[in-house]
Amino acid sequence: MMSAARHVLTFFCLGVLLSFRAFGQEVKVDLGPDQLGINETFTIKVTLSNEKIKSYDQFPEIPGFQKQGISQSSSMNIINGQMSSSNSIIQYYKPSRKGQFTLPKFSVLINGQAAASPGKRITVTDAAASVPSGGNAFDPFAEFFGRNDEIPEFVEIADDAFFAVNIDKSEVYAGEGFTMDISFFMSEQNQAPFQFYEAGKQLDAILKKLKPANAWEENFSITTIEPQIVERNGKKWVKFKVFESTFFPFSEGKIEIPRVPWEMIKYKVAKNPSLFGANRQEDFKTFYSSPKTITVKPLHPHPLKSEVPVGIFQLRENITTLEAKTGEGFNYNFGIAGIGNINSLAAPKRLPGTNLNTFDPNVRQQINRGYGQISGVKEFDYFMTLNEAGEYPLDQYFSWIYFDPEREVYDTLKPQALIRVTGESKINEALSGQRLGGIYDKIATESNQFLNQRFKYYFTNAINVLLLGALILLAVIIFRKK
Repeated sequence: MMSAARHVLTFFCLGVLLSFRAFGQEVKVDLGPDQLGINETFTIKVTLSNEKIKSYDQFPEIPGFQKQGISQSSSMNIINGQMSSSNSIIQYYKPSRKGQFTLPKFSVLINGQAAASPGKRITVTDAAASVPSGGNAFDPFAEFFGRNDEIPEFVEIADDAFFAVNIDKSEVYAGEGFTMDISFFMSEQNQAPFQFYEAGKQLDAILKKLKPANAWEENFSITTIEPQIVERNGKKWVKFKVFESTFFPFSEGKIEIPRVPWEMIKYKVAKNPSLFGANRQEDFKTFYSSPKTITVKPLHPHPLKSEVPVGIFQLRENITTLEAKTGEGFNYNFGIAGIGNINSLAAPKRLPGTNLNTFDPNVRQQINRGYGQISGVKEFDYFMTLNEAGEYPLDQYFSWIYFDPEREVYDTLKPQALIRVTGESKINEALSGQRLGGIYDKIATESNQFLNQRFKYYFTNAINVLLLGALILLAVIIFRKK
């Protein structure tokens, strides 16, 4: 026994110390027996030489058989200082009934390379004896190294996991945001091994069904799936969020979120694990979310109902000075900060008033996406001039109306700034510096001549007719006096 162990140790030392040259890559397909009992398993084994298996395609379906999962194995040999290795992937099939079945020719992609097989005819007979008579001699290293000709038995571990499409609100006003996140949950006590399967491809298909059409979207742009510990119904879970967005519906109605599937790789584990054998088997499990309904309510009656933004907002003012001189310009910043569709916020309404001159504002905005909501600030920067001395409360010149969904009321943001202006009146200067516009701009450049000779002809004839009529009238008056 000691000599055998020493031989094994020497074997591994040679693998580390000796230089080697890898053999060329080969792909080989081995099929199971032509005949087997209904209680036995048929296999398709694909072996790749001198390269690890990084990707593989779906194995073919066999009429009369059911797929039973996949396992992988690897081996290494050193001969005369040269090392070779092989990696295999095995698909198991269980017959569902007795009879003769045909496995047609097929091809499987392994690491992007096609592995082809001509197929074969398979006969399924009565159940075979579970223990063959005569058995082989006992190999004391077979259990340790996993060198066992029997197909390993895999079992499924019960999982404590679920898939969910979460909605933070089931009822909103038109224009009010609700946040949707799509996540996979596992409890902290879960023992079943899982792995994500084509998450991006699945998510694209799901979002086509879930995204509301008549809404503005602010996406949280999740690029990596990170575990997060959360508490749900008094229990701790590991949450894997794959998508999150806030939607702002444009109009009232119902938004239906349907039940959608999510597929995960769930591994079965070997009942009797070995050190070098395949200790788990790939399988799949599909989880389903629960459907949701969101009611979008209309805003309360108001003349500006279709125009006002919806959210929780406050005014943030910035002004360069509260003291100004007539005719001198100054900056005024009307900032709106809060929670809502920041991108859609319009400039404050300019109320009618005298002496205050403004230009179109410069606009800046910052949008924050986090903690399940959209927040931020939008600033409207005005340049103003005042031409008459006095005090000017800016709430008489600007206002901004919105709907607060928490208080369920319309509210108005008005400036608090008061501008004190001193100096001589600049109204006349402002008027003289202003363009009157319209026809007045053309007086200096237009000719005083008639532009059309036809009009000149008609005008001359009209004057002659009038003169002739006056002479006739004068003659009649003189004749009557005589």
